[in-house]
Amino acid sequence: MHHIFVNDKPIVLTTKVEQEIGFKNYLLSTVNIGKVIKELNNTSLKSVHLIGKNEDKLLKKFLKLLPNVIAGGGKVFNQEGKVLFIYRNDKWDLPKGKTEGKETIETTAIREVEEETGVTGLKIKAPLETTYHIFKRNGKHRIKVTHWFAMSTNFEGKLDPQEDEGITKVAWLNEAEIEKAMKNSYSNIKILI
Repeated sequence: MHHIFVNDKPIVLTTKVEQEIGFKNYLLSTVNIGKVIKELNNTSLKSVHLIGKNEDKLLKKFLKLLPNVIAGGGKVFNQEGKVLFIYRNDKWDLPKGKTEGKETIETTAIREVEEETGVTGLKIKAPLETTYHIFKRNGKHRIKVTHWFAMSTNFEGKLDPQEDEGITKVAWLNEAEIEKAMKNSYSNIKILI
């Protein structure tokens, strides 16, 4: 089962048809994705379920519905076990951004964390879950596919928010601060935390 977020409401890819309580079922093969996005944005629906036959092909079929933007990002831990967060668009988020040219997704993730936060000396420890969300740019919807990595650093320098990307704050947060920040974050970031 996969979740693709439209703001904080999920489109759930599944093979099971369930009774519609707070959500709607559609067939993935015939869905009008524009209509689904509009419904999630403009109604009290909590989610939409897109039904397909083959679990292994659900995501592949869904990703063909809209242009994809491939991105990489990091959940970065410092020596004290704190996690690096950015504050953008009045929400707490993890640093991430889209690939450039032919760079690998790992290179993208490290470059974007460095650019958005000023943190250097990053080492990738392990891949994390890939997240999906739909956004609108220049009047067209797209799916952002973000590949996340657990990273570590010994960096102790000054944090430097990338203001031209709308980042107003960068901070190392401990567990209690993360719990508070998650009340003002995105659903796909909560999956990673």
